[in-house]
Amino acid sequence: MNVFALFASALLAVTASSVQASEALAEKNACLGCHSIAEKVVGPAFKDVADKYRGQKDAAAMLAAKVKKGGSGTWGTVPMPPNAKISDKDLKKVIAWILAQK
Repeated sequence: MNVFALFASALLAVTASSVQASEALAEKNACLGCHSIAEKVVGPAFKDVADKYRGQKDAAAMLAAKVKKGGSGTWGTVPMPPNAKISDKDLKKVIAWILAQK
């Protein structure tokens, strides 16, 4: 196995681990009670959130503020309650994971 293939394999393993850790943080912080990755539940699917905000430079900061403070009107009439208990460190990982959905 050449060095590039070895590096690519290691990177995929780290990435898969990071994805699982971020999904676990979303579960731990009750995000998956109202959202799923691919289907609308109470709130929008994370893939739809990623599609809506893809390429917007301020998307991560805006979504973090919505999670912390709550919000309504962007995805319908059901308000999203605030989640002020999630740590900024965990929130940053969860938001990056959400925005990476395809």
